[in-house]
Amino acid sequence: MSAAPTTRPTVTEREARQVAEAAREQQWRKPSFAKELFLGRLRLDLIHPHPLPPDEDVQRGEEFLAKLRDFCETKIDSARIERDARIPDEVIGGLKELGALGMKIDTKYGGLGLTQVYYNKALALVGSASPAIGALLSAHQSIGVPQPLKLFGTQEQKDTFLPRCARTDITAFLLTEPDVGSDPARLATAAVPDGDDYVLDGVKLWTTNGVVADLLVVMARVPKSEGHKGGITAFVVEAASEGITVENRNAFMGLRGLENGVTRFHQVRVPAANRIGPEGAGLKIALTTLNTGRLSLPAMCVGAGKWCLKIAREWSGAREQWGKPVALHEAVGSKISFIAATTFALEAVLDLSSQMADEDRNDIRIEAALAKLYGSEMAWLMADELVQIRGGRGFETAASLAARGERAVPAEQILRDLRINRIFEGSTEIMHLLIAREAVDAHLSVAGDLIDPDKSLQDKAKAGAQAGVFYAKWLPKLVAGPGQLPGSYSAFKREADLSAHLRYVERTARKLARSTFYAMSRWQGRMETKQGFLGRVVDIGAELFAMSAACVRAELLRSQGDHGREAYQLADVFCRQARIRVDELFNRLWTNTDDVDRKVVKAVLAGRYEWLEHGVVDPSDDGPWIAAATPGASEKENVHRPIR
Repeated sequence: MSAAPTTRPTVTEREARQVAEAAREQQWRKPSFAKELFLGRLRLDLIHPHPLPPDEDVQRGEEFLAKLRDFCETKIDSARIERDARIPDEVIGGLKELGALGMKIDTKYGGLGLTQVYYNKALALVGSASPAIGALLSAHQSIGVPQPLKLFGTQEQKDTFLPRCARTDITAFLLTEPDVGSDPARLATAAVPDGDDYVLDGVKLWTTNGVVADLLVVMARVPKSEGHKGGITAFVVEAASEGITVENRNAFMGLRGLENGVTRFHQVRVPAANRIGPEGAGLKIALTTLNTGRLSLPAMCVGAGKWCLKIAREWSGAREQWGKPVALHEAVGSKISFIAATTFALEAVLDLSSQMADEDRNDIRIEAALAKLYGSEMAWLMADELVQIRGGRGFETAASLAARGERAVPAEQILRDLRINRIFEGSTEIMHLLIAREAVDAHLSVAGDLIDPDKSLQDKAKAGAQAGVFYAKWLPKLVAGPGQLPGSYSAFKREADLSAHLRYVERTARKLARSTFYAMSRWQGRMETKQGFLGRVVDIGAELFAMSAACVRAELLRSQGDHGREAYQLADVFCRQARIRVDELFNRLWTNTDDVDRKVVKAVLAGRYEWLEHGVVDPSDDGPWIAAATPGASEKENVHRPIR
């Protein structure tokens, strides 16, 4: 057996980008509403009429939600979880009995077989009772063993592991390392072939569920050798295997009940039969899993928004200042309006994306990523506004409020708990880049060789011809469209005039596409370095997607006679607020401080502003910025504690 590598791979920026590019899905086999939006086309036919689940799926989902609600109300003590920084074993045992571990697993494997729509509704519900429990269930089913096996596992693997995942075994996903986050090309954990096994060595960081997990999905690098293609590869690993040590249970500013740790692998033998997919397919499996897995996070953001609205309504109606409830003061009322309208829009984005995932008629990789990005950012803003509405009580802990005789409202806790969502499963900055790459895919498909320094003159000439044909057809369509016709989208002109907002979306989508084309023409190969510009392009697209979803949801509720008037009002207010944000983002596309910011950053790193740091003390200790992750036997106590 060859020795496991002891040093991290040296990877250039270009090589890292090539690894990421190879991992993404290259083809668009199905239509995508969001992709079309970034190309300047409002394909309303892809989302309207709003898709609906079959009646039997609704019945099965509603029956489970009723049981889960009762469990949340009678068995979950959120204050205890926050106080003890741990989910009680009996609560996890109860969730297992309820079938909550198998919400997304097919009934033939012992799961509940819920749709994505109802899985997300369940996460929103349980996450409102305890965000830590929502994270546990989500990490287990959205990115843990069940989802990659569902998509890429062999029948034997499904038969072996899915029944365990559905009822008894908690799972975790292990990709991140102490010095590897969103740059997996530098992954150091090794999986060396040895007969019918692989031998794993390495250290994984931030292993959500890893402290209590029974099964792990582990990403490790297989060295290239005779008979082995090599590359980053996915494995199902028994958490109790010899050589696995959970060296630390990490603690965070929020999600105090999260069972997240540091896991070391030392000469851990894994049968080749436990490899998911071929060697080298690990990153593609991870990214494909996240295409729908990312929807679990905005589901809990929607739940948070609903709770923020409830507390804001009740508190601001009860609290009086200057002779009237604080809600009726405009400074507070605008915050309540923002929370209400944004919660409506987030639920619209989530339900639409989830239903499209269930139908599988559309490619939702961009929609799911936008839902994660937009949901995490807006939920944080809503929680921040709730704390402001509550004033000093918003900053006070629920336990302290209760101790002095007031309602124990954990507003400060939800702010802490939601903060991680802007980092989990792809930080906001990484999501901007990921979505931007997909948004410009059509351009790179026809003109990418023009800006690739490695391509020959012949390849560039061919690409130039292809680009000429594409842009000759595409650019004229960006000049005019239905958004300029006053009667367009008239079916959305009801209690409020949502047709005007859809016309705005159509016009603005074309404007966004023109801006993107101009930027590519201007910066060409340097476009990928313009992260500020790309982030704003994506944020505009997110707002347009949310506006579209909100309008379509309002019309669905109106057609069903279910709060249609109120839904139209909320959609109208949200779109008005979103339009202001979009106009500001467009202004910042070309008028910004990106260039001078880069100069300041270089000066900061060079120490030229170090004098500005004088006058304070640093309470940090002098430990290393990044912990050592040298392979080898563990020298620490194993804090792994499976729950049975």
